[in-house]
Amino acid sequence: MHVSHLSLTDYRSYEQVDLTLGPGVTAFVGPNGQGKTNLVEAVGYVATLGSHRVASDAALVRAGAPRAVVRLRVARGDRSTLVELELNPGRANRAQVNRSPVRRPRDVLGIVRTVLFAPEDLALVKGDPDGRRRFLDDLAVQVSPRLAGVLTDYDRVLRQRGALLKSAGGARRGRGAPPDLRTLDVWDAKLAQVGAQVLAARVRLVEHLRPHVARAYEQVSGGQGAAVTGYRSSLVAPSGQVPVDAEPQVPHVGATTDALEAAILEALARVRGQEIDRGVNLVGPHRDDLLLHLGGLPAKGYASHGESWSFALALRLASFELLTHGTEDDAVAGWGEGTEPVLVLDDVFAELDQRRRGRLAELVGRAEQVLVTAAVGEDVPSELKGARVDVLDGTVSRAG
Repeated sequence: MHVSHLSLTDYRSYEQVDLTLGPGVTAFVGPNGQGKTNLVEAVGYVATLGSHRVASDAALVRAGAPRAVVRLRVARGDRSTLVELELNPGRANRAQVNRSPVRRPRDVLGIVRTVLFAPEDLALVKGDPDGRRRFLDDLAVQVSPRLAGVLTDYDRVLRQRGALLKSAGGARRGRGAPPDLRTLDVWDAKLAQVGAQVLAARVRLVEHLRPHVARAYEQVSGGQGAAVTGYRSSLVAPSGQVPVDAEPQVPHVGATTDALEAAILEALARVRGQEIDRGVNLVGPHRDDLLLHLGGLPAKGYASHGESWSFALALRLASFELLTHGTEDDAVAGWGEGTEPVLVLDDVFAELDQRRRGRLAELVGRAEQVLVTAAVGEDVPSELKGARVDVLDGTVSRAG
C-alpha cells in the first residue's frame, strides 16, 4: 500500500498543493517552519482522524479559510481508492470515498495506515500515562477501525458519569439537592460495558506487541539491554502500588468481555464512596498505563536519553510489524488483515545519534513507502536516498 497522490486545500499553511507520490522513499527537505510537517501530518490525519501535533482540528485550517480539505489517493495492489476529508471547525467534518459521501468520517479508517516517527515520541517513554494510552488506542483503531466508535462512546460515558459524581459530591457536602443515585447505577453499567471492550482490545494489543518490541529494541540498540512491555490495569493494582522492579505483566489475557465487564462493575462498587468524595472516575481503562521496562527497571526515570529513544523507536517499529503481518487469530478476533502501512519519519533523524540513525534507516528502508522530513538533505541517511521534494516558503517543488 502507498499514497500515490496528496492534495490539500486551505490546510495549515497551504492554500492549495497537489503532489504525486510513489513507492519507495520521498524526502521533504527545507528549513524549519516552511510546511514540511504539514504535508506528512495530512497523510497521518486520514489514517487516524487526528494530528500528532495538536488536539483540535481548528489549528489545521488555514487562517481566514472556512474549512480545509485533504485528499489522498491510495494504491493497494491494482486497486486505487480516493479518500477526501473536509474539516469544518465548529461543525461536523465530512468525508467521501471515491467521490461518494460516507455517513461518518470514521468510516474511512482503515483505508490508509501509517506509522509515524516524530520527536514527540520521546514522551512515550518519559512522559505521562495519557500519551501511552493514546499510543495504544491510536494503534488499536488502525488495527480494528470499529474501535473508534467504542472509544468515542467511552469518552462520552466518562464525561457524563464524571459530571454526576461531581454533583453527588457537592450534595454530600451540603451544596445542592442530592442526585438520584439510581442514575449512577445506569452509568456504571455503561462504563463497564464499553470499558470492557476498550480494556480487552488494549490487553490483546499489548500481548501481541511484546515480542515485536523486544526484538525491535535489540535491533535499534545493538543488543544493549532487554525491553519488556506490560499493562497496568486499575482493576488489578491502583496507580503507585506496583513495585518498581516488578516484571511487567499483561493482566486479563484471555478474559472475555463479559468477565471484564463484571470485574469493572465490582471495582466501581468498591470505590463508589471515594469517587463521590473526589468527583472523578477512579476505575477503568482511562486510569491504566502501558508499562515499559528496560533491564528490570522502569524506562521512565531510569533509562538514559539514548535508551529512551531506542525504546520509543522500538514501539513504532513494533507497530509497523503488527500492522504489516497481523496475528494468527485476526479472523477470529475481528481484527483487520495485515497491510503494510506508510512509514512517516518527521524530522526524527536530527534527534538521533549517528548509530541509531543508521540502524533505524536500515530497518525502515525496505518498506513499500517511506515519507521523510528533514531540515537539510544531509540529515537523510544514505540508506534512505530516493525522491526529493523541496519545501520553501509554502512552495513545493521536486528536486532534480
